Amino acid sequence: MTIPMKQFKLHKLTMRLKNPFRTSFGTFQEKEFFITEAIDYEGNRGFGESVAFSSPWYSEETVMTNLHVMEDFLIPILKENEIKHPDQVTELFRPIRRNNMAKAALEGAIWDLYAKRENLSLAKALGGGKKEIDVGISIGIKPTIPDLIEKIHQFVEEGYKRIKLKIKPGWDYEVLKEVRKHFPDTPIMADANSAYTLNDMDKLQQLDELNLMMIEQPLAHDDIVDHAKLQSVMKTPICLDESIHSIEDTKKAYELGSCKIINIKIGRVGGLTEAKKIHDFCQEKGMEVWCGGMLEAGVGRAHNIALTTLNQFVLPGDTAGSSQYWEKDIIKPEVVVENGVIDVPERPGIGYEIDEKAFNHFTEWTKNYHF
Repeated sequence: MTIPMKQFKLHKLTMRLKNPFRTSFGTFQEKEFFITEAIDYEGNRGFGESVAFSSPWYSEETVMTNLHVMEDFLIPILKENEIKHPDQVTELFRPIRRNNMAKAALEGAIWDLYAKRENLSLAKALGGGKKEIDVGISIGIKPTIPDLIEKIHQFVEEGYKRIKLKIKPGWDYEVLKEVRKHFPDTPIMADANSAYTLNDMDKLQQLDELNLMMIEQPLAHDDIVDHAKLQSVMKTPICLDESIHSIEDTKKAYELGSCKIINIKIGRVGGLTEAKKIHDFCQEKGMEVWCGGMLEAGVGRAHNIALTTLNQFVLPGDTAGSSQYWEKDIIKPEVVVENGVIDVPERPGIGYEIDEKAFNHFTEWTKNYHF
């Protein structure tokens, strides 16, 4: 049985975050992205979301390179091939090097369409079994430590299961030490976004005093070898993020001892199929995983929720509620967190409806590709 697609649509949206988000590589508040839409002949609609930023900070991909690759290479591949299952899409896209976020944006829409055609929730279509998932929150770099402490208090009161704090040289040990003093028992992790080198080893080893859940991607964005050297002298688990683009990267990191935890981001690894492969390998090896966020709007957030229902996602992810980031999201109901928990929707596909009024408000343009 095939997935008979009639057309694909690319919707270009821009939404404004409630507050500027600051990391070691930049600060931004406007988020532009694509919602991808796969439509079959019965009128079923599947939705995906691109996660690349406007500038090549996090990775080499950007919003506009995503458009180029989707429009000129990936959509033509989908037009030329019969697709029976979303798992095929990864192989069809393999001749196109990297550009994982562009690939994931299209593959996500096909997964959602497939699940709706099969009358399954996306979580069940992926093999997930959880009815609810634990979530944490990610906090960007703040102007002062008291500002940061106040923000953490707010999220701890709201019941988030762990707090992720962005760090960089000059905003690291002393900040985290002060945070730990105020929150001695709160699960806290630090995210460096590749801001350090092995020359900072002594400084990073200081973090072992603070009983952190993990330190995420302290060294270069494309490194696996130096992280192994660092992990060998630290008791704090290292989590790899930017370095992991595939199941092959994951296997190498495991074999080298580069980390103890993997952050799986759907966009970074090229889609849900590859994310599942990484999950399954980590489950086999007993390596903990969690689902990272890319400041997604509602569609991308829904995909993250579905993925997190797989068994080896044993650590709280970054999928906070819609209201933490947006005055108005593009789905209904919006994603709601209660006491650090999200109930997994059971409706077919991503489990949320598009809020057409909000969607149209944020949409700058739409392109149609007929099959």
